Amino acid sequence: MSPISTQRHGDILIVTSNNPPVNTLGHAVREGLVKAIEEADADEAIKAVVIRCDGQTFFAGADISEFGKPMQMPMLPMVVDRIEECTKPVVAAIHGTALGGGLEVALACHYRVAVPSAKLGVPEVKLGLLPGAGGTQRLPRVVGVPKALEMTTSGNPIGAEEAFDLGLVDRLIEGDLAQHAVAYAEEVSDVRPIRKSSELDEKLAEARANPGMFDEFRKANARKMKGFDAPEANIKAVQAAVAKPYQEGVLDERRLFMELMTGTQARAQQYFFFAERKASKIDGLPEDTKPRDIKRVGVIGAGTMGGGISMNFLSAGIPVTIVEMAQDALDRGTGTMRKNYEATAAKGRMTAEEVEGAMGLLKPTLALEDLGDCDLIIEAVFENMEVKKDIFGKLDKIAKPGAILASNTSYLNVDEIAASTSRPQDVVGLHFFSPANIMKLLEVVRGARTAPDVLVTAMQLAKKIRKVAVVAGVCHGFIGNRMLMPRQIEATKLLLEGATPEQIDRVHVEFGMPMGPFQMADLAGVDIGWHRDPSRIENLRDKLAAEGRWGQKKGAGFYDYDEKRRPSPSPVVQTYIDEFAAKEGIQRREISDEEIMERTIYTMVNEGAKILEEGMAQRASDVDVVWVYGYGWPVYRGGPMFWADTVGLATIVEGLKRQQERLGSEFSLSEMLVKKAEAGEKFTR
Repeated sequence: MSPISTQRHGDILIVTSNNPPVNTLGHAVREGLVKAIEEADADEAIKAVVIRCDGQTFFAGADISEFGKPMQMPMLPMVVDRIEECTKPVVAAIHGTALGGGLEVALACHYRVAVPSAKLGVPEVKLGLLPGAGGTQRLPRVVGVPKALEMTTSGNPIGAEEAFDLGLVDRLIEGDLAQHAVAYAEEVSDVRPIRKSSELDEKLAEARANPGMFDEFRKANARKMKGFDAPEANIKAVQAAVAKPYQEGVLDERRLFMELMTGTQARAQQYFFFAERKASKIDGLPEDTKPRDIKRVGVIGAGTMGGGISMNFLSAGIPVTIVEMAQDALDRGTGTMRKNYEATAAKGRMTAEEVEGAMGLLKPTLALEDLGDCDLIIEAVFENMEVKKDIFGKLDKIAKPGAILASNTSYLNVDEIAASTSRPQDVVGLHFFSPANIMKLLEVVRGARTAPDVLVTAMQLAKKIRKVAVVAGVCHGFIGNRMLMPRQIEATKLLLEGATPEQIDRVHVEFGMPMGPFQMADLAGVDIGWHRDPSRIENLRDKLAAEGRWGQKKGAGFYDYDEKRRPSPSPVVQTYIDEFAAKEGIQRREISDEEIMERTIYTMVNEGAKILEEGMAQRASDVDVVWVYGYGWPVYRGGPMFWADTVGLATIVEGLKRQQERLGSEFSLSEMLVKKAEAGEKFTR
């Protein structure tokens, strides 16, 4: 049965799509839309057409499952052109979302009506693409070039009310959408000539009067778009809309679309789209596992992490009891949370009422016993095994039966922590990334005895607090930090051998990372994890910490910083590096960028392979999700494991073997990596 049906309401033809769950524009839908428009054209009794959708949403975009397969006719560009060529006025009735191909269908309709809650946008750039069915040509003609540039290059949707102000929506509908859409179609049924988006010129003329606007836009957004191919292709396509007639502009759009579609970045971004969704699935759990009910959360520690973790739950409407040891630390922590919320409100992302609502759900206390009524208790204290075991031993006596006990550890053994309780089945690791109220990643660490319903609860709760959760096994550093360690070790060794902090950081930034290893150390704090004994100087980091060079917060770390925190190379640090190299008998030499890549990035891939080999991650794509969301790995490279597949695993192995002597005796090549390289296989598909 076709997902497209038609029915008549007087002289109006109502075309309805019912293609659950989100009315994607698959082959049967495209075919059905063309047939429906042909039916309208062929029948003189029909005066106008309404295109609407059943279910939760208007067309939410292309059917991604068709990507990479031979496209079946009619293709979407043909469908939208056919809709626009209809000899009867066509009205799009929009609810839910009109995204990507869905918005292109709406733009091809002659009129658009929408409920106020609807969202409209072209998110293709997030998949490494551009709207390829006339979207880059029709959108600027309807909303103007500045808005079209913003929408196509960011991929962020706009609300129906803004769309109405821009002329993208002709009427906002309160009440029954289908009924009002039919009434609107009756109103416009006799309007001639029929207005076509592809023929509008007024807003393009405004852009022609300001030819420098495109370069101004590029300059203003250079940082956001750096490294990505798709935003620039979108800009060029919109430029074509301004410079050329519609029929020529769409040829440019199609060429640019195909260039992106066959490129590595689009493949990487589409792979990541699916990787993110796969991460929420836990292998090997009984299908009927029900989550536990979480009505109140307890957080131990009101410092940066504890406060940030608490904010996630408060923002989701879940009450939090937060515990500290001293009143001043508690006041400082809750004060910081309020300040963070007020800063969000000042940017217009929250109302004053929402700030008060979130803070009203917070119960600050100095008594650990007040956690007795919590369904989930998260410990967020100093990263020390004895401290954590002591807390979990106390929680074992305080927490109610069935309460989940979680540690926000970033390295420590969750099984050892669980062993300090009589209920290891209720213990799980919840590794939030800093700042915890902003970073999207959550590593859910599965202990040897963690109960299935505890895992299911953690994953569902992650969605509720808008985190992307990835399951990790118990090993030092789990997935992300474990892979970070070889990078940091090699980066420090490279300094002594002849590289500079700025050279190593530059290689990483040019690769697409937001910052290099030493920029990251200075931002996080060189003193983090330091033993705090200034007389015990065993390595370069000890020396910096002992000298008070703790990073940006002190105006000096691996770099020197001015009053605006701008870095510059430090002659002092270079002296320390030279001293350590001499002490260790290292002959400094010239280091190539290639060697930096092989010893810092390739070693991370090798560690990722070991993590998979040991079953500490469920799948290679989970490793990639951790690195994109936790460490800023460029999504246009898909994550370390996908990237390794694109450069070729044989290339990675060859590079590591070339560096093996310098990597030292503690380095070993992953057997899985070597076997896959020899067999010509990949980690990802």
